Amino acid sequence: MKKLEHIGIAVEDLEAAEKIFGEVLGTPSYKREEVLGEAVLTSFFEAGGSKVELLVPTSPDSAIAKHLEQRGAGLHHVAFHVDDLEAELERLTAKGYRVVTGPKPGADGKRIAFLHPSDTAKVLIELCTNG
Repeated sequence: MKKLEHIGIAVEDLEAAEKIFGEVLGTPSYKREEVLGEAVLTSFFEAGGSKVELLVPTSPDSAIAKHLEQRGAGLHHVAFHVDDLEAELERLTAKGYRVVTGPKPGADGKRIAFLHPSDTAKVLIELCTNG
């Protein structure tokens, strides 16, 4: 793992959440991006070398919509940057960690995969790499 890449926060109202995080972090969102494969609209903020990613569903069938329905708004995942996604997945699955989804394209030009939260202290962990 190279660094904490971002934290993902599920929100119900993207504009309201952007206002809050813009005020708290002292900087506006630098990018909005729709990820069609995830049926989600994202908004990114820089935060001390890492990022905050706000996620709002664009479909009632998306994982974020289901998360909001079951758990409400709040922390969705913690993402770590890796140099070689496949090698990290191989290393972790050899240790018994299960992959929920991925590798696949994600937001911000990343390739991503998620580890099963039952294996990671109930925290959804995303591994991501450039391109």
